[in-house]
Amino acid sequence: MTEPTIHQMEPDSAVYKTLLESTKAIPWKIDWASMKFAYIGPQIEALLGWTPESWVTAEDWAMRIHAEEREAVVNFCISQSKAGVDHEADYRALTRDGEHIWIRDVVHVVRNADGSPNALIGFMFDITERKKTEARLIELQKELEVLSYRDGLTNVANRRMFDSALEVEWANAVNNRTPLSLIMLDIDYFKQFNDHYGHIRGDECLKQVALLLEKSATRTRDFFARYGGEEFVLILPEADARAALQVAQRCRKLVQDEAIPHAKSQVADVVTISVGVSTMVPSSQDHRIAFMEQVDRRLYRAKQLGRNCIAVDE
Repeated sequence: MTEPTIHQMEPDSAVYKTLLESTKAIPWKIDWASMKFAYIGPQIEALLGWTPESWVTAEDWAMRIHAEEREAVVNFCISQSKAGVDHEADYRALTRDGEHIWIRDVVHVVRNADGSPNALIGFMFDITERKKTEARLIELQKELEVLSYRDGLTNVANRRMFDSALEVEWANAVNNRTPLSLIMLDIDYFKQFNDHYGHIRGDECLKQVALLLEKSATRTRDFFARYGGEEFVLILPEADARAALQVAQRCRKLVQDEAIPHAKSQVADVVTISVGVSTMVPSSQDHRIAFMEQVDRRLYRAKQLGRNCIAVDE
């Protein structure tokens, strides 16, 4: 079989072909009527060992999905494609030598004028390292349960667990050159709260605030912990500065809207928080401690600005 050319994909451009074949993502196209591959990037051979010429029909794709996921993935992709819905699927792809690699397939449905599918165009991404990270985080969660890595008062993760989680996510960000965001939060005038209402009410306030802030860790790998005293911290893997700011804004609003009375606060009549946010794409030359110091400076800046606010990287 003659290898399909990029001319069967749009636009007809040698530059476009060069760009597609130089990226780590593997482009492909399937004609819906024939269910045959019109194109698949040559990078597929380096990743899975199967030559581009061996990807003839959608059946070849299906049979190279791990048996434990094959039926569910194929049925999902077919149903979404028939509905004309762009979608993505994670699965283990079998290599030619019998091993497997985690793949994320991102699919765009090209539709005819009547809305029916005309073709499927997509990209395959190697997400093996990400899956390893997720597996490691699951192990850490088990350790948390077994070794009591939870804060005794608030029942959220404690400083020790935070240090372990940050170590894992830092290594992942360095290896994959992805952004890592950190949010540090501090209850405003908490000493005055304790002095006025007493330590029992102070403890209840900490538990209430921790419960609110934990809700902001909405993604699988987001991680929330009590850092110490009235300080809390959020790790946001693969979150850029804009996404981190949105989470910080949600945190500040959640606490203020809870309207916990604070008669001795100098910024409001309810409990509020100050927030420091920092984001970076770390390299092997960077250090976690310096990153922690950076976000701590942002928190200090938020306090300098009058508290009940957010300070981000300049």
